[in-house]
Amino acid sequence: MTRHHTHGHGHPHAHPRSPARHGGHHDHGGDAAHAGLLELEARTFAPALEEALARAVTRLGPADPRHAADLGSGPGVGTLALARRLPAARVTAVDRSPVMLERVLAAARDAGLAERVRVAEADLDAGLPDLGPLDVVWASSSLHHVADPAALLGRLHGAVAPGGLLIVVESDGMPRFLPEDAGAGRPGLEERCRAVTAAAGWNAHPDWRDDLERAGFGPVDRWTVTAQGAPGEEAAHYAHLVLGRIRGALEDQLDPEDLAALDRILTPGDPAFVGRRRDLVPRSVRTVWAARRA
Repeated sequence: MTRHHTHGHGHPHAHPRSPARHGGHHDHGGDAAHAGLLELEARTFAPALEEALARAVTRLGPADPRHAADLGSGPGVGTLALARRLPAARVTAVDRSPVMLERVLAAARDAGLAERVRVAEADLDAGLPDLGPLDVVWASSSLHHVADPAALLGRLHGAVAPGGLLIVVESDGMPRFLPEDAGAGRPGLEERCRAVTAAAGWNAHPDWRDDLERAGFGPVDRWTVTAQGAPGEEAAHYAHLVLGRIRGALEDQLDPEDLAALDRILTPGDPAFVGRRRDLVPRSVRTVWAARRA
């Protein structure tokens, strides 16, 4: 089973496929900008993701986990969540991008968790690095980026200890921000942008249940988490970044009037400029699959 998509991490995520988790030439400046967006998104939706991790570990996790891994870690939001939730475990962040992994280590130092956090630079399309036995694996908005998820899941079955836990998280698409009056005279602008990103394959993923069970993980517990951020300056900045990426990547697929409305929303000084609003509430729905190695 091979899936190729044109989108990036994360993270929850409305942007083109990123080199952070894939092969190809690295644009380290691009990685740095991407990392900044992921960190902003993580601060926005962190409570919901931490809730998902807590539920999975409480209901299914091994009694005494000693080693956890964050696959496609990006800047390490999941890595630190694992380290906080599993205080006796060492945690390995796996990502292709050295820029992302530098951010992981810096964040771990700042959080006082550096002694238990390690990093492994690896392209998951090329296989799983030798990490030793794993008790908990977290893959948030990363599995759908892998060219052959079935092959990776098969390797994970060999790497996860019997009774170990695999947690996969995916987003339902680009996050929502805009109230109806924020469309620069184009009601429904955000939903049409979401439809365009979905048609372009952004954040496309299957229901991972069958893939997990075929790989030897199960039974699979599946649920959704509604994530909501707080309004304010940071929410407005997050909306500006996400909508700007849509504008830049999908210009030729947007309705001309919607494109003009986006230009207004993204232009400082325009009365419709999204960056000046303080009433935007970021919202996202995440699906979680959690299963033990049988």
